[in-house]
Amino acid sequence: MRIVVKVGTSTLAHPGGRLNIRHTEDLVKVWSDIKNAGHELIVVSSAATGLGVGKLQIQKPQDITTKQAAAAVGQCELMYTYDRLFGQYNHTVAQMLLTWEDFDHENRLHNLRNTLERLLELGAIPIINENDPIACEEYSLGDNDTLAALVGECIHADLVVLLSDIEGLYTADPHTHPDAKLIPVVEAITPEIEALAGGAGSSLGTGGMLTKISAAKRATNAGADMIITNGARADVLYDIVEGKPVGTRFIGKKEHAQ
Repeated sequence: MRIVVKVGTSTLAHPGGRLNIRHTEDLVKVWSDIKNAGHELIVVSSAATGLGVGKLQIQKPQDITTKQAAAAVGQCELMYTYDRLFGQYNHTVAQMLLTWEDFDHENRLHNLRNTLERLLELGAIPIINENDPIACEEYSLGDNDTLAALVGECIHADLVVLLSDIEGLYTADPHTHPDAKLIPVVEAITPEIEALAGGAGSSLGTGGMLTKISAAKRATNAGADMIITNGARADVLYDIVEGKPVGTRFIGKKEHAQ
């Protein structure tokens, strides 16, 4: 199975922005085991800006320039951590930093697809993030939920998994409606489903349920299933690969798959 796993800032970092070392180590251990089992894995990883904020010991920046500077600092720590942790399990990682422009131009998209395919053939694990330090507003993707769906579409993934700080899509906002029910399966993304999406996510992240529903539309239209689930339990990907019900699964339109 070819799997794109997106991991959010709230999953990788403590509220102050510093890396959650224990949880990140647990995630990498599971991902390495999934790779050892024969699956192809692409990781779309947030947290560069959050880690940069923590490392620079500043408040979450409001201006673009400081955000970009924090991302530049944090991306170094992020890739150093992945390289070190995956290396313990004899896996090689590759960094790819992308913007909307890479998906919006045919030649760049072609090159991106070829590079990703070759990395997977070589047994490497691509670690992908938006190129925040140089992304201008025109070519900014805005969030890594969208990036994960675009990558899944680009390389014809079987499954896109969004690890977040929420269990999945609910019938109402579970933070304000204790009686809200988790929706385990979404066969089609209707206006009613879209209406369930709320606003922005955590204080350090950029995504919310709205971006996840939008990502689900893109992923499922490309033929992949997409799952939204809580990344707090590192071994959740085992359950997903084994086909157990986890979070909310959006069913891909298989007739559109390449």
